[in-house]
Amino acid sequence: MTLQEGLRSIYAISKRELRRIMNSRIYLFCMLGVPVICVVFFLSLMKNGLPTDLPVAVVDMDGTHSSRELIRQLDAFEQTRVVMKTASYTEARCKMQEGRIYAIFYIPKDFERDATNGKRPKLSFYTNSAYLIAGSLIFRDMKTISTLAGKSVSLQIGRAKGVSDAQIMAQLQPIAIDTHAIGNPWLNYSVYLNNTLIPAMLELLVLMITVFSIGTELKMSTSRELLRMGHNSLTISLIGKLLPQNIIFTVVAAFCTAALYGFGAYPLNCGWMPMLVAMFLLVTACQAVGVMMVGVFPTVRLGLSFACLFGMIGFSLSGFTYPPIAMHPTLQALCQVFPIRHYFLIYVDQALNGRALHYTITQYLWLVGFLILPVFTNGNLKSALLYFKYIP
Repeated sequence: MTLQEGLRSIYAISKRELRRIMNSRIYLFCMLGVPVICVVFFLSLMKNGLPTDLPVAVVDMDGTHSSRELIRQLDAFEQTRVVMKTASYTEARCKMQEGRIYAIFYIPKDFERDATNGKRPKLSFYTNSAYLIAGSLIFRDMKTISTLAGKSVSLQIGRAKGVSDAQIMAQLQPIAIDTHAIGNPWLNYSVYLNNTLIPAMLELLVLMITVFSIGTELKMSTSRELLRMGHNSLTISLIGKLLPQNIIFTVVAAFCTAALYGFGAYPLNCGWMPMLVAMFLLVTACQAVGVMMVGVFPTVRLGLSFACLFGMIGFSLSGFTYPPIAMHPTLQALCQVFPIRHYFLIYVDQALNGRALHYTITQYLWLVGFLILPVFTNGNLKSALLYFKYIP
């Protein structure tokens, strides 16, 4: 078969696949509808960056000016809102068990008297860490206000003894801390999550559509027609079939990139091209993995189950929630088989840190390397396309 005949076959198969896509609601919904819904949902869900005004309760057993001032200061934090003040710990605990508050701040009896007499009263706070983000943010605010309360008391006692503020501060904070949050100085959870959640959702969709489209050929007994149009070449048949999907998903990936770095104005220190190339390679690598999956399990049911399992595990092993360096060595090695892991490393190096491109070239090569995977299952897949009989 000549090159010209091969190109004509790819064109004919691509037209056939495009008609199948346009005539199927499943394709249109999964390839266009779901990505748009995910982008709109995640960007609007975390548009403020961090959740604010998380409800907490204060159990004030002291009822003095100092305790009321402490409550006002706690309520002034952006992430915390005091919605309940009570002298009953049992009442506050019931509200936490009902899910109406995320934390309880407990001020003991005689707090003001013991603080001014140097008896070190104990402030207690209870956070509901079943809600990880809410519990962590409120824990930080309550720990901060407790530390500031102790230092405020020490400052007042020092002033009463005639000690200067400079001498007091030297004892309260002998080492000044200058903090710089690199990459995401706003500590914006939207930047932290969306830049990986949205590409990970795209990875899952590409895997499922690739497996579904090839598996459907087997289910509908049209696989021999597909091979016939490709002159019995599995490579030409797959290129022609997956090319329209690749183009559509690449356009969708570019839309996601524009939504993140254009509309969302997330950090992009490398320019647009490195991330657009990374998105294209992510889509292509996921298609290659999908072909391998349907080659291993040449049925729609088993292939989609494999794709879903693989895609969902990728959320955990990509490294954006839990660092692979802290995982078991076996899991560290397993992380490398997920395309989203390499996309995440490209995102960190390029978009966040703006490093020179040669530092990240290995990750681009990893994504290109996934194209080799279908070679290992070509024989099984071609045999299935020729001889497999679908059993519902």
